Amino acid sequence: MSLIEWLDSCASTNTELAGRPDAPGGFAIAARSQTAGRGQRGNTWEAEPGANLTFSLLLRPHTIEAARQFELSMIVSLAITDTVDALFAEAECLHRAEIKWPNDIYVADRKICGILIENTLTGRHIDRAIAGIGINVNQARFISDAPNPASLCHFTGRRYELDTLLERFCDAINTALSTYEAAPDPDTLTARYMSRLWRREGRWTFATPDGARFEAAIEAVSPDGTLTLSGGRRFAFKEVAFVL
Repeated sequence: MSLIEWLDSCASTNTELAGRPDAPGGFAIAARSQTAGRGQRGNTWEAEPGANLTFSLLLRPHTIEAARQFELSMIVSLAITDTVDALFAEAECLHRAEIKWPNDIYVADRKICGILIENTLTGRHIDRAIAGIGINVNQARFISDAPNPASLCHFTGRRYELDTLLERFCDAINTALSTYEAAPDPDTLTARYMSRLWRREGRWTFATPDGARFEAAIEAVSPDGTLTLSGGRRFAFKEVAFVL
């Protein structure tokens, strides 16, 4: 069972956990209310207090080198999609969770989870990684200008007890990491990630930071996280984004 500390309120669980340099791997800090949660690309994360999971999980990988740190992102996102799918199966819900490159979790074109992983490197190795995770659970209405948020309850029709659900997600991530490190297989990991990729099939509109738009299909995601689009065009994170 994962070691979890709940806070009534904090600005950012990632910041709180960063202030615990001696915490063991697998330790998590969760907040009933998070006032300044951080998302990818500098975005904030909307979460109704007491309705969702906002937490940070400390990971201490032993075999994943700094140059392969995207493997950690794949492990975390796959553990979350597997857990969401298990929850859907229990509710007899036919939807399936997918991963929007690089690591947002989508269901039916709607975002239910955001992940921000901050790594501390020592030489060639990851010393510690803080996975900041926001999962929409029981929130019925969103008021921010985010384009497509949704919650687990929208799809299952159920409300969830947050403490128990958090243990389930943390246990899944910790188990996934330890299992992978016991027998690392980057090719199989990347193949599993690709099988879960949102908008894997078809052509879609993308945009670059300068505002240019173009249509392309996803060809591959490299073990380092680089996205390859049709025509062999390769993009690192923040160099291209889906147009929603």
